[in-house]
Amino acid sequence: LCPPPTVTSPCKILKCNSEFWAATSGSHHLGAEEAPEFCTALRAYAHCTRRTARTCRGDLAYHSAVHGIDDLMVQHNCSKDGPTSQPRLRTLPPGDSQERSDSPEICHYEKSFHKHSAAPNYTHCGLFGDPHLRTFTDTFQTCKVQGAWPLIDNNYLNVQVTNTPVLPGSSATATSKLTIIFKSFQECVDQKVYQAEMDELPAAFVDGSKNGGDKHGANSLKITEKVSGQHIEIQAKYIGTTIVVRQVGRYLTFAVRMPEEVVNAVEDRDSQGLYLCLRGCPLNQQIDFQTIRSAQATEGRARRKGPSLPAPPEAFTYETAMAKCREKLPVEDLYFQSCVFDLLTTGDVNFMLAAYYAFEDVKMLHSNKDKLHLYERTRVLTPGNTAPTGTHPTLWVALLCLCWLCLL
Repeated sequence: LCPPPTVTSPCKILKCNSEFWAATSGSHHLGAEEAPEFCTALRAYAHCTRRTARTCRGDLAYHSAVHGIDDLMVQHNCSKDGPTSQPRLRTLPPGDSQERSDSPEICHYEKSFHKHSAAPNYTHCGLFGDPHLRTFTDTFQTCKVQGAWPLIDNNYLNVQVTNTPVLPGSSATATSKLTIIFKSFQECVDQKVYQAEMDELPAAFVDGSKNGGDKHGANSLKITEKVSGQHIEIQAKYIGTTIVVRQVGRYLTFAVRMPEEVVNAVEDRDSQGLYLCLRGCPLNQQIDFQTIRSAQATEGRARRKGPSLPAPPEAFTYETAMAKCREKLPVEDLYFQSCVFDLLTTGDVNFMLAAYYAFEDVKMLHSNKDKLHLYERTRVLTPGNTAPTGTHPTLWVALLCLCWLCLL
């Protein structure tokens, strides 16, 4: 058995970001005579990223910072050679955009994009538990996806999750790290990076700010802390998007509400094959949820008949897991079934809470209240990664009647 991965990432990009932010607060208000100090801070920032390059190779925030430094070097005509001691520049003046409540109309999605058309259609994607994925098309999958995977990748933002094994030697994984990059957008927001890890759910972007920066529409992007260390919400009004991130137990959950127009804002659709919220998990990463659940129930019944099977490592039997999940999830839909699956797989009761909060987020974020609950027949995927039409309700009624007659 291999030891579980370390919880704390060796990548120190957050430290580099915060040092640069501290050194350049108010830099957009600099006069020409202070530009050399900004370039000095940029060179120090670049030096810091080079020191942590080896341990940050797969980190989205790191790559975002490197590209951002290059862009700023060009914008401010900074030389890559020169001093790197970090100066402390002036602080933000009173009345800066951190406190503004006004913003241009283009920074409000519903006002600017749809002034003369119908209201936008919103979609939902969520990831929680072992992990379970609900895509923008309301398909539901249980996946392996160990390591780093992109959840969303479009013209406005990138979301990447990292999933790690829950127990040594177990195939069960859960989300231990989340990175969200909001790309710079017109006069609304600067590029912002949000990053959360196990036992660290910040209420600010990695640069310490809580809104979109120094642009006039900065407040069209805001972070709000709902429960300290457990629940944050990010409102990106300029793209009509709401993101909810939670820490439940040791692991993270993710939920988003996004207009279809933003979901599909992709320059090269052919390159979006690993965009999990849009395309779902690759077939070779999907777990046959129903088969495993059926085997767990059969094994539980066989164990009661005799001592031939070894005791499971987890604390729950099939029956006790179902009873526990019913406490929070009375409807036996796929959220309930995910809860049972996770309790049997991990023995960690926090996975029951993860399923419960995931469904609470669906109730808040999904625009179609008739699609809140998903059941088994909506989950099965064809090889083309699309969801087939479910069995017609009339056929289900006929089958139930036939079974009833057989019992009589």
